[in-house]
Amino acid sequence: MLERTLRKDRTAVTFILPADTPPGPVSVVGDFNDWQPGVHTLAPRKDGNRAVTVELPSESTHSFRYLAAGDYWFNDESTGDQEGPNSRLHT
Repeated sequence: MLERTLRKDRTAVTFILPADTPPGPVSVVGDFNDWQPGVHTLAPRKDGNRAVTVELPSESTHSFRYLAAGDYWFNDESTGDQEGPNSRLHT
């Protein structure tokens, strides 16, 4: 699931997953962090989920995927948009 918060010329995008699905550490990896795992790792929240927020330029489009332990790559089905194997995010 994604949450978007509009700021002056940027959009804060929060990537949210359940606390234990999939198990182990998960990071969001995309063109906004040069596809580098571990740069944006989801952390536990008080509501029982885990999340990470990334600031992106407003009115832009980005490709991303999640990477979990064991080299398990997966998409965010809530975006409703894909580019090849990647999820697409519109700010």
